[in-house]
Amino acid sequence: MNIREAKATDAEAIARLIAAEAARGVLLPREREDVLEHLQEFLVAETDEGLAGAGALHIYDETLAEVRSLVVAPAFRGRGVGAALVAALEARAHALGIARVFALTYETRFFARLGYAEVPKESLPQKIWGVCVHCAHFPRCDETAMIKTLVQDKAA
Repeated sequence: MNIREAKATDAEAIARLIAAEAARGVLLPREREDVLEHLQEFLVAETDEGLAGAGALHIYDETLAEVRSLVVAPAFRGRGVGAALVAALEARAHALGIARVFALTYETRFFARLGYAEVPKESLPQKIWGVCVHCAHFPRCDETAMIKTLVQDKAA
């Protein structure tokens, strides 16, 4: 499996993967044009068999980023694709000097295995008041907020 930055030619396949999960109600929908607009945020996992998954890292400020639109193709589930994508997104955040990464998710056990801890959504005002207020599920979102610290504060 190879994890790499997404290319424009990946946008359609990424959007299809996201659409399938959005139809199941476990991921927010993103149109192909939205994927293209935020293409620089996406990494993809590919194998000889094709696109195995994708995920994006959205930066909110110098200390906080979000793993979003994490999706694994059904044929590749249970093979470590999601964990590899999250690790690569975390490495990207760490390289940028971002201390904390969070996700809003229904997959709490998955993120807990990767070292994320549950936090109140209210502890993420950048997300809630910058993004969530525009969502059709606001204010009744039933996703769980989970966060991981990548870099400890040196003053602590």
